[in-house]
Amino acid sequence: MKSQISALMDGDMALEDAEYLYTTLKSGGESAQAWSDYHLIGDAMRGNPVFKPDFTERLMAALEEEPVLLVPAVKRKQAVLKNSRFWSVAASVSAVAFVGWVVLQQQVQSDLDDDATPMEIAQSLPADYWLAHQSQASNNSAYYIQPANYSE
Repeated sequence: MKSQISALMDGDMALEDAEYLYTTLKSGGESAQAWSDYHLIGDAMRGNPVFKPDFTERLMAALEEEPVLLVPAVKRKQAVLKNSRFWSVAASVSAVAFVGWVVLQQQVQSDLDDDATPMEIAQSLPADYWLAHQSQASNNSAYYIQPANYSE
């Protein structure tokens, strides 16, 4: 296992082959300790400064010594309100523009219809024809008007 960890750190192992090794290292135990030891050895060989055991305590002390800067919080709520006002105004303007466009289109269409020339009737039948054939026309009123018999 240690030779595989060393090969992975040196770049001699393909990443596809290292999936099992990564899973083992994440689980902790002896292989995770070997990983940590190998990195410590590598840092020492390269001359990188190695953290001392009291690193955490020194870091916390340095954080405590830093001055606290009180910065007012960004007023996001006002920015959101301004943004929402902008979009509501934009929506209102677009709605009015849409309604105006529809009304304008209807007015243009009605103006075009008014300008249309009336068509002549192809042939109108003379009144003499209607008077001559009135007796042959069916009288539908007889169908609708019938005496009602309410006695049983």
